[in-house]
Amino acid sequence: MDILTWAALSVDEQKAALQRSPLIGDSGLEQSVRAIVDAVASRGDAALKEFNQKFDGFNSANIDSLRLSESEISAASARVSAELKAAIAQAMANIDVFHSAQQFRPIEIETQAGVRCELRSEPIEKVGLYIPGGSAPLISTVMMLALPAKIAGCEKRVLVSPPPINDAIVYAANACGITEIYQVGGAQAIAALAFGTETIPSVDKIFGPGNRYVTEAKRLVSQDGRCTVSIDMPAGPSEVLVIADSDANAQFIAADLLSQAEHGPDSQVILVTDSEPLAQAVNQALESQLAALPRQEIAATALKGSRTILVKDMQEAALVSNRYGPEHLIIQTRFPRDVLNHIRAAGSVFLGAYTPESVGDYASGTNHVLPTYGYSRAVSSLSLADFSRRFTVQELSAKGLLGLGQAVMTLASNELLDAHKNAVAIRLASLKD
Repeated sequence: MDILTWAALSVDEQKAALQRSPLIGDSGLEQSVRAIVDAVASRGDAALKEFNQKFDGFNSANIDSLRLSESEISAASARVSAELKAAIAQAMANIDVFHSAQQFRPIEIETQAGVRCELRSEPIEKVGLYIPGGSAPLISTVMMLALPAKIAGCEKRVLVSPPPINDAIVYAANACGITEIYQVGGAQAIAALAFGTETIPSVDKIFGPGNRYVTEAKRLVSQDGRCTVSIDMPAGPSEVLVIADSDANAQFIAADLLSQAEHGPDSQVILVTDSEPLAQAVNQALESQLAALPRQEIAATALKGSRTILVKDMQEAALVSNRYGPEHLIIQTRFPRDVLNHIRAAGSVFLGAYTPESVGDYASGTNHVLPTYGYSRAVSSLSLADFSRRFTVQELSAKGLLGLGQAVMTLASNELLDAHKNAVAIRLASLKD
């Protein structure tokens, strides 16, 4: 990777050093995705089956239903190895523990005499979970979405994934309590979840990562007046930033960088360090480790858009990281928690030499659905709260209204909203009768 010295860069050059690849891409993408969304909205299952054939080479005409039957789920599950089932079970246990600890605790307080305010939470009733297919079936994403949805108490949990769905995805979904599994992917699956079809029910919120077509479809349906659906978060290509000092292990760092680079050619990895010898050693390790990777070509392309940034100290390293706002942040330094104290923007943080990003992707217990593209400066990682909606309650006694009413009427009067003022005044008048 190219090595840049942060202090030697101009303001514009520093901005360019932290630039990501285009989030969406060509200008025709929106038009193409909109056409798919419109087709599904108007033609339902027929459009889904056509797109299954066109984009995935899957002939849906030869199947009874887009939905997997119980027997198909059982057959797919039986084909999964015992070793993989055990790994899934261990990951599920940790994810369950961490997310169960996030259960909402209601707030009830009297803000002044006779004025009672509450904060409550209820699960989102219907959720749609999108699981990418392609060359790397994301079994882990099933657990990251399905388990929190189950723990939160979402009544209807619908999973969609491109056909033919990987057996392990089917097994993990079933193990996490998902019984509605549909063989459809891409932008058309997002449209189906938003609008509903003859087979697939519409949902209230859509979760899950995907390629740029899926990302664009999520954006379009969340803004479409024909449906009412929300999405989990903005999403872009995968990324990692590693902060390291001279004590760090170059082989470990290279392995961490490559673990994200292999996700896709538009993934981005960045090393921030105060040690030029370490930066050179990491480049050498990248070269040797890359040669042994099956997804070598994908990772090599990603590395072309990646770089190393030399800083004067760890405080400047934290500044650079906060400016970038990485999806994944690995801190491999002598005192990682000292650096953590300066971190303000990251999707998920991994501390120390023995905490590779991979553990968070799979089995430590935290959620791997994270904001990318710098959105971590304002958007949080996925948690149990995302599967619920919060609402407030207030209840005033007569005494409470007597104590608060005048302030409300004064504020309403100054905002020229006389009906607001009158709603209080008429009640206060009744109390004098």
